[in-house]
Amino acid sequence: MSPLIHQMRTYRSLDDLESLRPAWEKLLTEFSGATTFSTWEWLAPWWRAFGKGRELLVLAFFDESASLVGLAPLAISRRRVAPLLELRVLSLWGDGTQDSDNLDFPVRAGCEDAVAAALLDYLKKESRLWDFCEFNTMPPDSPVARCLAKRLGDRGWTAYDEQIVCLAISLPETWEAYLGQLSSKERGKIAYYQNRLQRKYRMRLRKCERGADLRLCLEALFNLHQKRWLSAGRPGSFARTARRDFYCEMAHLLLNRGWLEFWLLELNGEPAAAQFGFRYGRTVFQLQEGFDPAYSADSVGFVLRAQVVREFIAAGVRRYDFLAGEDSAKLRWAAQPGHYIGLQFAPPLTRGSLCLRLIHGAGKHKEKLRAYVPRNAWRALHAAKQKFRGAGSASSLGSAAEAAPTNVKLAISKSFSRSDSAAEAK
Repeated sequence: MSPLIHQMRTYRSLDDLESLRPAWEKLLTEFSGATTFSTWEWLAPWWRAFGKGRELLVLAFFDESASLVGLAPLAISRRRVAPLLELRVLSLWGDGTQDSDNLDFPVRAGCEDAVAAALLDYLKKESRLWDFCEFNTMPPDSPVARCLAKRLGDRGWTAYDEQIVCLAISLPETWEAYLGQLSSKERGKIAYYQNRLQRKYRMRLRKCERGADLRLCLEALFNLHQKRWLSAGRPGSFARTARRDFYCEMAHLLLNRGWLEFWLLELNGEPAAAQFGFRYGRTVFQLQEGFDPAYSADSVGFVLRAQVVREFIAAGVRRYDFLAGEDSAKLRWAAQPGHYIGLQFAPPLTRGSLCLRLIHGAGKHKEKLRAYVPRNAWRALHAAKQKFRGAGSASSLGSAAEAAPTNVKLAISKSFSRSDSAAEAK
């Protein structure tokens, strides 16, 4: 182990992690890439809502003074890819339900490579726990991710990287400067739609700021979101009780920290549109929204976004992040495309490695693999590839991965996992 890493501890439950919370929070204050998605307030409610069937595996790295210098928040799930083949997938805690983006490894500056090396050493030693790693939606400047990618190459492990499209608006210091970033058509629409609403209804912009109001505001969000998608013949993101439970607990915790950005547009005293997000530093992450289809001709969602962006600029927010996914409608708000990165890897000559090579269309290696893999196992792997292609999961890499250059696979992992629900989730 590196001299920078004096000790590593593993945590397998939320109860065990309680003792680590103060050090975890302190580490986030030292980590320039910290976001809401790396906080206890996000991850603990997520685990209580979605952790069934998964195993928690959090690795904490300490220096010689027993200070926390790095955290690997991981989880193990089982993915049946064929009748006789079940793989254990090691992912970042929070991934797998289309709720979490910008997942990362919090680390103290200067300890990035030491944490990456210690993580890989542990994974090699404990290979019985997992078959392959799938780290999705990491920020492109993630220091540990960069070190992991280099060390995976040095060690000769089977590894693939991906890029997942995301969108965000860089907000200037004034509303007038922001309007200058928009086309004349979009500027005109903002004034036109708002004035029209004010003539037709009693319009009120409302932010949920009190715990006593949160339950009713969340019910409004759930109902508006479901109305919108049920009218389009889709189930909507809040059809699942688990997701509603997650939002209820997570929203309370974020509100208590002053991080919640939950806004509603009311017409004649009734909610007509809602936007649910949260702020960390000078960034607001926009997660969910909904509107009443009865007001679709009034462009209530458009008006609400314009009002909210104006409030954010006045409050000093400098980034309005739509998170992963491509949506041409968001480009009209001066959103700029960016990307997350994803890593999939496994030690060589393991079933995880063989499966990744097959999934990614390992071209020149295919016949060589076929010569060494028993016929029944090969058929199972081939079935796994077809299942991954059709499942719409974060591992649905099939033909898209084969067609793309090795190091530039756009909009695979998370974008595929959201598929038709992308518009619902964002």
